[in-house]
Amino acid sequence: MTATSVPAPPPGAPGHHGRTALVTGAASGIGAACSLRLAAAGAHVRALDRDAAGLDGLVRRARDLPGAVEPVVLDLTDLDAAEQAAAGADILVNNAGIQLVRPVEDFPPDAFHTMLTIMLEAPFRLIRGALPHMYERGWGRVVNISSVHGLRASAYKSAYVTAKHGLEGLSKTVALEGAAHGVTSNCVSPGYVRTPLVEKQLADQAAAHALPVEDVLADVLLRDTALKRLVEPEEVAEAVAYLCAPHASFVTGTTLVMDGGWTAH
Repeated sequence: MTATSVPAPPPGAPGHHGRTALVTGAASGIGAACSLRLAAAGAHVRALDRDAAGLDGLVRRARDLPGAVEPVVLDLTDLDAAEQAAAGADILVNNAGIQLVRPVEDFPPDAFHTMLTIMLEAPFRLIRGALPHMYERGWGRVVNISSVHGLRASAYKSAYVTAKHGLEGLSKTVALEGAAHGVTSNCVSPGYVRTPLVEKQLADQAAAHALPVEDVLADVLLRDTALKRLVEPEEVAEAVAYLCAPHASFVTGTTLVMDGGWTAH
């Protein structure tokens, strides 16, 4: 499995023809993989990102898939627009995220605010925008891309850890409220995934720990994992596809952990 492969559902897998999916942070990494996986299952995917060029590339990759990918250029700090963009979605994948690595005393307050806006308040507004349609249809899937940092803390990541812990709580609340309406809500919580966000972290962590970049992956990022490799975006997309499938209809209010054994300690 490679970062450039187009995922396809296994033979006989249930499809999402006639359903609309909204995926945030869709221009690259996990978001692109989820968009392609859901389009491969027949969904009409609204791929939301502020990176117009990245979305154009995603649309080209999805050209021969059963479903369609519709690019939506939007900055999630525009919360009203985010809520409006989610109207009519049957599947919502909250994936967009950013990272900044700094000690708390040096962490810029404006960056802390922006990160929580994008990774916690925007998911709330997107869910708020999507639920009326899901409730009306009696079916919906909310999948929040959390992180092992939604379950464990790491130094120098105060905003990211705070946002992901909050996302886990929001997801559980939505599960409780949505159960009577046929809506499930879950998190997928991977360890370090081979994405542009992690590539940037390698440089940031190297500066924070005064280590060469080549040593950061093994000695810092993967120090607590039993499986010494990065997760591939397509692996996360398969977890999302599972949570959206009919045989996962009793799975709600929980977290599917993909951390290579990190939380087994």
